[in-house]
Amino acid sequence: MAGMLNIGITGLNAAQAGLNTTSHNIANASTAGFSRQSVVQSTLDPLFSGAGFFGQGTQIDTVKRSYSQFLENQVLSADTKRASLAAYETQISQIDNLLADPTAGLSPALQSFFAGVQEVAANPSSVPARQAMISSAQALASRFQYLDARLSEIRQGVEGNISSTVDTINAYATEIAALNQRIVTVESAGASVPANDLHDQRNNLIRELNGLVRVSTVAEDNGSLSVFIGNGQPLVVGVQTTTLSATPSLEDPSRLAIGLLLPNGASVQMPESLLSGGTLGGLLEFRRDTLDVTQNKLGLVAAGLVETFNAQHRLGQDLDGNLGLDFFTPLSPTVRAVGSATGTPTVAFGDPAKLTGGSYRLTYTDTSGGYALVDRATGNAVSAASVGITITPPGTTVVGEAFVIEPTRRAAEDIRVGIGDTRLVAAAGPMRSVAGGSNLGSAAVDALKVTSVAGFASGSPHLASYSITYNGSSQYEVRDASNTLIGTVAYNPATDSAGVTRTLPAPLGGIDITLSGVPSTGDSFTLESNTNGVADSTNAVALGALQTAKTLLGAGGNPTASYQSTYSNLVSQIGNKTNEIKVSMAAQEGLLEQATASREGLSGVNLDEEAANLIRYQQAYQASARVMSVASTLFDEILSIAR
Repeated sequence: MAGMLNIGITGLNAAQAGLNTTSHNIANASTAGFSRQSVVQSTLDPLFSGAGFFGQGTQIDTVKRSYSQFLENQVLSADTKRASLAAYETQISQIDNLLADPTAGLSPALQSFFAGVQEVAANPSSVPARQAMISSAQALASRFQYLDARLSEIRQGVEGNISSTVDTINAYATEIAALNQRIVTVESAGASVPANDLHDQRNNLIRELNGLVRVSTVAEDNGSLSVFIGNGQPLVVGVQTTTLSATPSLEDPSRLAIGLLLPNGASVQMPESLLSGGTLGGLLEFRRDTLDVTQNKLGLVAAGLVETFNAQHRLGQDLDGNLGLDFFTPLSPTVRAVGSATGTPTVAFGDPAKLTGGSYRLTYTDTSGGYALVDRATGNAVSAASVGITITPPGTTVVGEAFVIEPTRRAAEDIRVGIGDTRLVAAAGPMRSVAGGSNLGSAAVDALKVTSVAGFASGSPHLASYSITYNGSSQYEVRDASNTLIGTVAYNPATDSAGVTRTLPAPLGGIDITLSGVPSTGDSFTLESNTNGVADSTNAVALGALQTAKTLLGAGGNPTASYQSTYSNLVSQIGNKTNEIKVSMAAQEGLLEQATASREGLSGVNLDEEAANLIRYQQAYQASARVMSVASTLFDEILSIAR
């Protein structure tokens, strides 16, 4: 009788354990991250007798959770990429909306500015037209500054998000380490007694952490879980944590770099490329691949405009007869020392068409000014001239000292109009041609283009008078005021009468002349300073032509883009990238849903199944109780025999 009673008790206990576990599953059906639990039971060791082995009932071995590390890893992988894309999409949408705005973007300001230039070209002596040109230039500079300021605000927001994300990562790491300690303590009886709910809590923290930065985990034999980021940098090892830091970058103090805090309090900065996935990875990728590029290319348009417009404006003549000054305040590339430096190189703009919007690292290679220049984005060596800058190191340099050169990063922020007096607008050309009064042929000077004023005097007249006379031998002779021959210009009426451009000999080497027609021998033209040329618009027309001229983004030695097309290319690039991110995020959300559904199919609680389990365990409980009741009845019968 005792055997039946004991067997019934074991069955009763097993059914009770099943009822408790099923009830726990039902209660946590809506708990995020909960893994369905089930009872694992086995038979008790049988009792040997002369007739064989008789069973002694059942026992509970453990309560296990339905969990697959493989399925969990699929969810983590999909979710960290989704979180990265979500962070990227949130930030890039701000830039897309900013640049593409038909009223707040740069395009309307560029069009308005060149409309002012065209107005001066149409009426060069008009003071209101000149004032309108200066005002529209100031509005254009303000638009550049506004766009750069908005990008800087976005940058500040990104830096703040990076800092707060790092703090959250550290908090999660501390909680995971604490749970490791609890799990190790609770499971000290052995791996067969798992702390299921604590494991679920830890997995939830891992998921949250993985949403901030891509992590990998390694399960230890004692039940703890080690967590790694990057390419194996430890974040949690057992109950020990490594603290991440967000400190000013060594190469750019205005941006935060992620580092690992050492026991001595120092921080070792990690390359951004090691930190991928999650919100942090998305923010770093956005800052590196979109925000930096946008600010640099906006600055490229500003720097290209300033350099080319100033160059043309200096070739003109203002209302007072003086050579033109810089219309915009000249800009300089940003140079920043990496660490300490004893001598900073002088960096200036070279050919604007070769500006790329990139950033470069200069490292001194010897003590006499030798250096190596590397593109920071690609790691490839470049020459200063090939990227549109000139570099002059100091006389004595220290080997190993390094500098970051960002030619266009601050250009949009620093652009300013350099003149405020309407008389200083150089609308006229500094030279003019006058046909000889006794010319008999149809020869004409169609254009006189000044390409350099290096040999010109600053006052008026800029240059002495010269004459060019056709000698009848397919040549124009160029003579100075004393009638001294200084050179000739080839001209064949048979082939050149439709118009041909020639460069005049020194000291007129900075002047291109366009000749046409059929001259008679002795026909001549006088080249002289454009004295009192207040109604001349030669240079204003040349300034207006810069609106559509290809002056930027050189390829194969020739510029390929105008100011507007360069900006439009930037807007298109950001728009395409924004669309790409949105499409990728939608696809990634689909992958995450599939991975989550697969995991939930194994680990999730099915209420219908649990309801069936309740009935099954209830019946098992009742059956075990019935076994005990039978044993009790039989025992009573035996006692009654004795009475």
